[in-house]
Amino acid sequence: MKKISILVAILSLLTLPLLAGRYAGDFMMIGAGVRALSMGGAFAALADDGSAIYWNSGGLAQIKDSEVSAMHAFLYGNLASYDHLSYVQPLPNDVSIAFNVTRLTVNEIPRFDESHLIGTNVDQRINDSASHLPGIPDGHFRSTDDLYQFAFAKNIKFGANMGWQFFEVPFELGLGGNVKFIKRKIMDNLGSGTGLDVGLKLRTDLAVIMDVDELGDLHFGLNFQDIAGTTVSWDTDSEIKDEILFNTKVGTAIVQPIDKWKSTFTLAYDYDYVYKGTSHYGVDWSYDNKANLRLGYYNANFSCGAGVKLYGVNLDYALITNPIGISNRVGLRVSF
Repeated sequence: MKKISILVAILSLLTLPLLAGRYAGDFMMIGAGVRALSMGGAFAALADDGSAIYWNSGGLAQIKDSEVSAMHAFLYGNLASYDHLSYVQPLPNDVSIAFNVTRLTVNEIPRFDESHLIGTNVDQRINDSASHLPGIPDGHFRSTDDLYQFAFAKNIKFGANMGWQFFEVPFELGLGGNVKFIKRKIMDNLGSGTGLDVGLKLRTDLAVIMDVDELGDLHFGLNFQDIAGTTVSWDTDSEIKDEILFNTKVGTAIVQPIDKWKSTFTLAYDYDYVYKGTSHYGVDWSYDNKANLRLGYYNANFSCGAGVKLYGVNLDYALITNPIGISNRVGLRVSF
């Protein structure tokens, strides 16, 4: 019974786009990158690995090495899977390009014959035992949601005279954008759409600003998702079109090295403006650039994770709570 209840909850989330267009892109809000998600999704200001194509494409320009990253998530008691694969390639003149593929798959969704629905409405099927759907479905189907992203980013270095003392404050400004292609399938129905994200990331040196050598870096991030309006069109008889809501992500982070402990502490905060707004908080502790512990919080959900670097390969794990249950995510990142 628990399995069926979870499947019904998942199905409700998947079919909301067919009923109310405002939720059409919610599968994309699951997020990408184990490291970012273990920090509660507070990553718009950091955006310094392959998942930046999702969190803030401006951060791609500040990645110095080629990188391949991948993630697999076990969702809803392993009834659904979520996979993410990205590649970042720096080019001359502080330019980077990137590619990303993301897929959400839900298997074994129960299907009931239409005869069970004739003469009843949703309220009756919930509240009237005589109208309940039978315990044994007439069959099962699978749902898939695919996201393809292509990104371009440019890093600009400059100094700013802040008007006090006799020095310039160094800044790095990453500007980026990505084009996204969305493909959705529920039973025999197909939906597709195209969207655009634009992001910027600003980094500066607190040691120079405050004239304290021990201080680290300060990061700001701004990401506009679906800035031009994104519509998913379905091949149903009614030719339904769902609009994905425009979202703005704003973030800030402090990356503070502590040399005597061979450690680096990162504190990050993000705010999403979509719907009623959501705050994201994240902490990362890195030891000797070989091991990490992470914590995160957002919207009454907690997350935690760990990472190790072995032979140049970063292995990451995250545990994330949500109203449906606990999900586990594993990933790897390879730089070369």
